Amino acid sequence: MPMSFSAEIFFLIPLAIWAVRALQKFLELPTRLPRWNWLLGKVWVPGVALVLAAWLFKIKSRQLDEIYLLFLLVVLVALLLRLRHYRPARTLLLAVVPYTVYSAVELLLALGAPGFLKEYDDVFDTSRAFAMIWLVTFFFIARNQKKQLEKERVEREQEEQEKQRITGQNVELERLVSERTASLTQQTEELRFALSELKTTQTQLIQSEKMASLGELTAGIAHEIQNPLNFVTNFADVSAELLSELEEEQQRPTRDLDLEAELLRDLKQNLTKITHHGQRASSIVRGMLEHARTSNGERHPTDLNNLADEYLRLAYHGLRAKDKTFNATITTFFDPSLGNVNVVSQDLGRVLLNLFTNAFYAVQKRQHDPAIPADYVPTVSVSTLRRAAGQVEIRVQDNGIGIPEAIRQKIFQPFFTTKPAGEGTGLGLSLSYDIITQGHDGTLTVASEVGEGTEFIVTLPQ
Repeated sequence: MPMSFSAEIFFLIPLAIWAVRALQKFLELPTRLPRWNWLLGKVWVPGVALVLAAWLFKIKSRQLDEIYLLFLLVVLVALLLRLRHYRPARTLLLAVVPYTVYSAVELLLALGAPGFLKEYDDVFDTSRAFAMIWLVTFFFIARNQKKQLEKERVEREQEEQEKQRITGQNVELERLVSERTASLTQQTEELRFALSELKTTQTQLIQSEKMASLGELTAGIAHEIQNPLNFVTNFADVSAELLSELEEEQQRPTRDLDLEAELLRDLKQNLTKITHHGQRASSIVRGMLEHARTSNGERHPTDLNNLADEYLRLAYHGLRAKDKTFNATITTFFDPSLGNVNVVSQDLGRVLLNLFTNAFYAVQKRQHDPAIPADYVPTVSVSTLRRAAGQVEIRVQDNGIGIPEAIRQKIFQPFFTTKPAGEGTGLGLSLSYDIITQGHDGTLTVASEVGEGTEFIVTLPQ
C-alpha cells in the first residue's frame, strides 16, 4: 500500500543520527552534558515513532519531514541554550535560531494557510536560502572558534607543563640554595665583622679629616686676626706716648697750644684706627663663629665673592703657619655682578677651604722641588663668574705640580690621597664632591697637566 506522507523523513533519520554524532564530538557533550549526550543519541526514536504512527493511523499529512526537522531544531536550540557559556555553542545558537524560526513559520502556514504559502512561495524560498546561508556562515565561524579554543587549550597545557618544569627547577634551585646557605652564613658573619671594623676605621678617618680641616682653619684665623690685633697694640702704644707728651706739655709754664692740638689730632686718629682694627678683628671672629656652626642644610643668600676671599686668606695663612718661609702670589677676579647665591654657606666654605688648601699645597711642593727654575713664582688664582645659563662658576687655579691622568680619575674617590702618610685622609675632595653635586645640584670638575698646574671648577645653579 503506498504511503501518503513524504518519503524525505526516511533520509532525515540517518542524517540526524550523523549530525548528532558530529555535534556530540564538536560540543564535547560526553564531558560537558553527559545526560543530554545520552538523550541526543536517541534522536532517531521520535522520527521512527512518527513514521509508524502515520502508517498505523493512516495519517495523510505531507509535512512529517518538516515536523521532524522542526523537532530536531528545537532540541538543538534547547541544547545550545544549556551550553550558552561555551563560545562555539553560542555561535551555533545564532546560526540555528533563524532557520528554526523560519521552519516553524513555514510549517504553521503549511498546516493553517497553504494558499498564502503558495502565493508567496518565492519569498519563502528566498528566506530559506538566506537562513541556510546564515546557518552555514555561522557554522564555519563556530568551527574557527572551536579551533581557536583548542589551540588555546594546547597552549595552556604547554604553559602548565612549562610551569611544572619550572617548579621542578625551582625545587632543585632551592635545594642548591639551601646547600649554599650553610657555607654563606659563615662568610656573612666574617663580612659583618669586617664591615664593623671598616666603619670604625672610616669614622676615625673622617674625624681625622675634620681635625685636619679644623687645624688649618684655626691657623688661618690666628694669622688673619693677628694683623688687626698688631695694629691695635701698636696704635695703643703710640697713643700712650702721645698722652705722655701732652701731659708734659701741659705742665710747662709756657704751653705750646699748636703742639697740644697736633697731639690731640694724632690721638684722635690713633683711636679711630684702633676702633677700625678692633671692629675688623671682631668681624673676623664673628664670621668664623658663623661658619663654624653646624650646618642644617638650609640654603641662604650668600655673597660668594666675600666667602671665597675670606677662605682664601684663611687657607694661605694656615699654610704659612706651618711653613714660615712659604710665600705665594694670589690673584683674584671676583665678578661684581655675581650677587647673592642661595647656598649652604658652611658647607660651601668647607669646599673652598679644601680647594684653596690643596692649591697652596701643590705650589709649595713644586717650590721645594730642586729641579724647578729659580724664577718660579708660586701662584694661586681664584675667580668667580656668572654664566648666561643661570649658573655661577668658581675657578681655583694653581701653577703647582699637577695631577697625573691615572690619579686624576680617582681623586674624588673616598680615602684616596696623593699626600704622604699622616698629611691627608683622602676624604677632603670626596666630601667636597658630595657637597657640590648632591647638596647643591652643581658640578665639580678638574683639569690638570703634570708640571703645569691644576684647575678646579665649581658650577652652581644661580
